[in-house]
Amino acid sequence: MIYHITEATTWQAQLQSSDFVVSSLTEEGFIHCSTAAQVGGVLQRYYSDQKNLVMLHMDESKLTAELKFEASTQGEYFPHLYGPINKEAILRVEQLPDQR
Repeated sequence: MIYHITEATTWQAQLQSSDFVVSSLTEEGFIHCSTAAQVGGVLQRYYSDQKNLVMLHMDESKLTAELKFEASTQGEYFPHLYGPINKEAILRVEQLPDQR
């Protein structure tokens, strides 16, 4: 299982699409994801004080785009998805509490 955190409005804007795309895919070439163990640190580092976030729970075996674990922050390996998130891979969309 891997996870992607995004603004609820970004998710809601693409509810009718078969795939989910975020700006990092066009800007950096991949979508940032996390493992369960990485989610807490990602929320703290990149989403502190943000509201109205959702977390996509994805079955990595159902993803159609290439998934690579690559070195990132502090030498930690993060999952990067090199294509859109096909919605068949999303098992759950969790509303996150506002970050503080």
